[in-house]
Amino acid sequence: MVEILFSCGNKKRAVVATLNVFGHCHEDVSEDAQKNEVGILLVLLLNIIAKALEDLSIETAMDLQRVLRVNSHTSQAGAFHQLESMLPVFQSRMGAMLFLISALLSRGLESVQADRDDPNLPLVTAPFGHASQEIVNLLLCGQAVPNVFDGRLNMGGGMFLKGVPTSVEVGFLTLLEFHSYCKVGQYLKCPKWPIWVVGSESHYTVLFALDPSVQDENELETRESQIRRAFDAQDQSGGGGFISVEGLQQVLGEANINMPPEKVDHLCSTGFIVWSEFWQVLLELDKSLGGMKDSSGLLGKKQFDLYHFNGIAKSVSNGSQVSGGESPLQRPRLSKLRVSVPPKWTPEEFMADVLPSSDQSGKDGAEVSQPEPSQHAPLVDCIRTRWSRANCSWVGDPPSIV
Repeated sequence: MVEILFSCGNKKRAVVATLNVFGHCHEDVSEDAQKNEVGILLVLLLNIIAKALEDLSIETAMDLQRVLRVNSHTSQAGAFHQLESMLPVFQSRMGAMLFLISALLSRGLESVQADRDDPNLPLVTAPFGHASQEIVNLLLCGQAVPNVFDGRLNMGGGMFLKGVPTSVEVGFLTLLEFHSYCKVGQYLKCPKWPIWVVGSESHYTVLFALDPSVQDENELETRESQIRRAFDAQDQSGGGGFISVEGLQQVLGEANINMPPEKVDHLCSTGFIVWSEFWQVLLELDKSLGGMKDSSGLLGKKQFDLYHFNGIAKSVSNGSQVSGGESPLQRPRLSKLRVSVPPKWTPEEFMADVLPSSDQSGKDGAEVSQPEPSQHAPLVDCIRTRWSRANCSWVGDPPSIV
């Protein structure tokens, strides 16, 4: 929480917003209780806070302003101490709102409005109180920018759309990208730590790995990222996945791609170049010419584990049958997924370019194998926006992002 607030405050300050109705909480805890274990004291504080909240009525902004207490900190130690001492407040039903207010004030309301493309839109949408993308980005990168692509998009005439300005520690994936409503940039897809907020149409969940190496790229993946960045830099459609003929020439130069003239002419025949068609040409273009085709058998597939947490209580059966009038267990759900990412080439290309496994024993571990069976859930569609063609499997109930 401290790191997020200082990120919002340009690493210089953090503002912590609490409620002064809790100022007497510590006085209500008896001296004997304070001598007991921390856990018991925490339970007592939570009970006192819950009772205070029952008597608290906030119907208007003025009601909130009367009980809001704001403290500004220039040292992380000071902010940490206050947040730690007031942790029960942030665990209460008012906690999420108070932390949002803290983040907005840490950034500064004028700066928040300047970050946005349209400052007249609500930051929290009616009727269910969903966080806007500005709020999500504020907590992830410290700025309330409204888009998920990297950097700024030049719309011409001095107009820019604002995206994520720099690399982040915790990333973001969304089902909306799978449905082609947006394009998440590399900053959010490849955070410092293998942790991603996952957005669905109605809810946010968390995807993470215990091993940071899941983000390590091999040679061809690094090459793909380089080409994609060059392409996206020329994409003036807001993530639509197409560029101009002039943009293609820029991409070929920046990415050192020696594409045969006939293939360039074919791509340019419609006056614009779509990423999917451009990528297909690169898959068929040899690595020596700057393409992605590699017949050496050295790439291989990747396998790793991901974990998904949904904090909203769901029915959990784990494959067991619920008998009679017995109600299914309701609880937050943590799911473990086994992820297998096949080589970049298609199975047909693999069979044509690599000798059968019986002839490849001991040669760089190259094997011919059928794609592993994959289970499906909307979360898998989100994962594939990060690792294309990923196969996912799990035990028990499918992971839920709603």
